[in-house]
Amino acid sequence: MKTNRRNFLKTAAAGLAAAGLSDFSSFASNNNSINLPPPDRKGKSVMGLTCEPLKTVRIGLVGLGMRGMDTLSRLTFVDGVEITAICDVLPERVSGGKKILKDAGRKEPVGYSCGDEDWMNLCKRNDVDLVYSCTPWLWHTPVSVYAMKQGKHAATEVPAATSLEECWELVNTAEETQRHCMMLENCCYDFFELNTLNMARNGVFGEIMHGEGAYIHDLRWLKFDKEKGYADMWRLKFSRSHNGNPYPTHGLGPVAQIMCINRGDRMDYLNSMSTNQVGMSLYAKDKFGADSPEARQTYQLGDMNTTVIRSVKGKTIMIQHDTTSPRPYSRIHLISGTKGMARKWPVQQIALEPNAHEYLKKEDFDKLMADYEHPLSKQIGEKAKKVGGHGGMDFIMDSRLSYCLRKGLPLDQDVYDAATWSSIVELSNISVNNRGNSVEVPDFTRGAWEDAKPWGIVTVE
Repeated sequence: MKTNRRNFLKTAAAGLAAAGLSDFSSFASNNNSINLPPPDRKGKSVMGLTCEPLKTVRIGLVGLGMRGMDTLSRLTFVDGVEITAICDVLPERVSGGKKILKDAGRKEPVGYSCGDEDWMNLCKRNDVDLVYSCTPWLWHTPVSVYAMKQGKHAATEVPAATSLEECWELVNTAEETQRHCMMLENCCYDFFELNTLNMARNGVFGEIMHGEGAYIHDLRWLKFDKEKGYADMWRLKFSRSHNGNPYPTHGLGPVAQIMCINRGDRMDYLNSMSTNQVGMSLYAKDKFGADSPEARQTYQLGDMNTTVIRSVKGKTIMIQHDTTSPRPYSRIHLISGTKGMARKWPVQQIALEPNAHEYLKKEDFDKLMADYEHPLSKQIGEKAKKVGGHGGMDFIMDSRLSYCLRKGLPLDQDVYDAATWSSIVELSNISVNNRGNSVEVPDFTRGAWEDAKPWGIVTVE
């Protein structure tokens, strides 16, 4: 994206009504914003929102980079979906996207590639019901907000927002327009996470008191990959300007749903600390030389960030982020209750009373997993594994989204989840910059969490 966010906002102010959204330089510059009261509500709550059923979900896809192209291919296998329009700033990507759909026997979509804001024309189309955003992070909120203001549902890659202002903008727009806004947290639909959700809802672990999640993924190669045109990549920009946890939702989402956050409980406050930044500089020095601009650049993002969240009902969640250290991938995914625990990484293990001091033997583990296999896994799990998308969880997510929109059901993840989970981006930065002191987490539901029912054991029938 060649134009910056401020130029975009000047262009789109009439449609967005979003003046004041942050750019990189203003992220968590101080903590005054968290002490302000929530903005006035312009509509009504969308907790449990249901909308008119759609015979076919007509999708406009914005952003055709690595993630966008994979999404486009995957959507051709999802029931009840038609891709009517696609958009990217690079015309060759739009041409490539059209070829993917043609090869899949799908109707050719209308393409948009005339500048950085051509996606706005996609959002205005009458044959688009859902705007699906696979753009870089700083465009997630503008695209979603503008789409909802055009009467469309919005689905966006993670995080849905990068500042508290953006989080509230998403909430206010969804409430004002009564449109769905879903952050596409695919890890909520991974197989082990779905199984542990089913076990938790059936009391296998007792009362859940603690959860852990992470995004530990060495991405130094991607941040500095100039061969793919990422000479000034947005992930790298974020590492230069942001500390805390810039990408919390993969580990947080599944744990938050299991622990009924925003549905019977909510996040109260957090404390966050980061190590020094060392790994990015060492990598840049080794790759480009000690005197290179990359090696001499200052990077703010600590190698490892650890954020601990306490809920109103006295539960805790630990979330970690590390995209710098040379270590194996992990999302942790640990659930701990009064009767036992489960964890996914590095090996799937479960321990239960009365022998919780040791993990279940393989035969007992396999039986428990079979007994509590989630309905989504049973119904479309094998197809999901064949279609792919992070082992199949992407396909399960897209299929469930299509199903809910076609049936007029509430979505599994709503705008309050998108805002709450994404708010950790700025809140963790604020805490880190204040010696790990506690920072309150806003109640984006405005009290609706107290009566909301937890996410159930859902199906696609």
